[in-house]
Amino acid sequence: MMRQTLKVTAGCAGLAVGLTACGGGADPSAVPTGPPREGGTLRVVGSSDVEHLDTASANSVGAYGLTRTFARTLFGTKASNNFDETIPLQPDMAVEIPTRENGGVSKDRRTYTVKLREGVRWNTRPPRPVVAADFVRGFERLCNPASPSSGKGYYISTLEGMEEYCDGFEKVDAKNPAAMAGYQDDHDIKGVRAGDGRTLVFRLKEPASDFLNLLSLQFTAAAPEEYDRYVPDGPDFRQNTISNGPYQITEYRPGGSYVLSRNPVWRPETDPLRGRHVEKIQITLGQDSPQAVQQQLETGTADLSWDHPVPTAAIPRLRRARDPRFAIRDAPSNSPYLVFNTRSPNNGGALGKKEVRQALQYAIDRTALIKIVGGPEVAEPLHTVIPPGNSGYAPADRYPTPGEAGDPARCRQLLAKAGHPGGLKFTFPYRTNSVHKLIAESIKANLDACGVDAELSPDSGGTFYGKTISSPERAAEGAWDIAAPGWTPDWYGNNGRSIIQPLFDGRTYGAGSTNYGGYDNFMVNGMIDAALTAPEPAHAAGHWQQADKTIMEDAAIVPLLNRSHPIFHSSRVGGAVFLPTTANYDFTRVWLAR
Repeated sequence: MMRQTLKVTAGCAGLAVGLTACGGGADPSAVPTGPPREGGTLRVVGSSDVEHLDTASANSVGAYGLTRTFARTLFGTKASNNFDETIPLQPDMAVEIPTRENGGVSKDRRTYTVKLREGVRWNTRPPRPVVAADFVRGFERLCNPASPSSGKGYYISTLEGMEEYCDGFEKVDAKNPAAMAGYQDDHDIKGVRAGDGRTLVFRLKEPASDFLNLLSLQFTAAAPEEYDRYVPDGPDFRQNTISNGPYQITEYRPGGSYVLSRNPVWRPETDPLRGRHVEKIQITLGQDSPQAVQQQLETGTADLSWDHPVPTAAIPRLRRARDPRFAIRDAPSNSPYLVFNTRSPNNGGALGKKEVRQALQYAIDRTALIKIVGGPEVAEPLHTVIPPGNSGYAPADRYPTPGEAGDPARCRQLLAKAGHPGGLKFTFPYRTNSVHKLIAESIKANLDACGVDAELSPDSGGTFYGKTISSPERAAEGAWDIAAPGWTPDWYGNNGRSIIQPLFDGRTYGAGSTNYGGYDNFMVNGMIDAALTAPEPAHAAGHWQQADKTIMEDAAIVPLLNRSHPIFHSSRVGGAVFLPTTANYDFTRVWLAR
């Protein structure tokens, strides 16, 4: 289960042992109580737009939080301020969880039958029901050549016929929506079919104990037939999203703002996971300063942060004040981590050498990074690929340094032994929102002490993932050498796959892949296959643990922090419940004081 060192901090609940009972501090009236109130505009402010708005390719916590408001999946999870309550799968558009007992799972555990609940409609004119064929279309769009899903590897390795379908789709003109729609119409995925309007049938290559978790991911949301008119995730698509959730996007200015209003055809009795209280959600982007955003939240000119955690400098003050608007929420993650571009031709292809990457493991001062993100209440050092609280985790530290502060002398020594006594020169792109700049500057200082010149390259345009580190072409031309992305698991619980497979399966490397560094080890690929076909979650966990060990021996990344999420809301906000996979409160559950 979760490690217990990072406790939720909100009001009295998060006080350290030894403090007296609640008294004084923030005004209790700062947090509204009582039954939810209807109406008002939830004001969300932050920095960067999502890189992908299309559910087929959405792959960030911000995108998950946004698409959850207008796109529904078969299964999902419940938002809660109790982390354990966010883990179990719940039916979303499915009527129930399929089991052997209710006939939803076949005896050989390879066929799943899912029934859709009635009454869910698209906000089209006129409105029409969401049917099984819409979910089939959602799966077909995962491999579109214009904006392929970073999660397609999950389904290629699991579903019958998915690999063949995707291989064929790659050859279709990525600029021609009619050609892509034609391919979808003329080709089927063997393992995904509509039994009738309300029944979906999935056929797996091999039994997979986590298959239902895959059906909870936003990648697999239902897709209306209107989406076939547009290039996936293109500018026209983004102006024409269609909703079957409680809200709909009614105004979108790329890089500037979103306005979401109530979807008039949504009905609460058809949706067990979401609510709808506010009249509108206004998301305003382009505000790169976490301090400025925090000031707006505290003064009440904004209600929630879009992509900035609470600034580090503000955390001690808010804890001392016992401010009930502040909390540190559990969200076990590998965030950030340092990834090496193993395909880079720079420095004579040095980062393709395991010995060079192993040397660089010793460079990093994790104590400095912990201070940057808020101290030990917020983060702890991480030395494994899989963070605590996740399937396959086992504590280990293959590259120990004194006091977690790094060992630049050993780094230099090993670099010289690896054939680089004069050091190296790296291009280091970084995100400008939140604390990413400070993290990049700290890592750069560590590398300088190791004899490595890391040239920082800011990315303020929201293209860090989509157009830089997930582009094989950019990697091959040496446009970057190291980067510090983050990874929050796509689901929790039985989830070794949600960390190892998307980040390190070399067979999925390509456009949009989250295997950013192009790492490829046939032994790890085999361990992934063994885990995916393991008969029980416990057996799978052993394979994930072995894969983690091998990846760290190869030094494919430098794990840095297991980090929780400091979060704050304005005094108008009630009903704030947290969803770890979105790193935010559930917009559909929030209500506002008058």
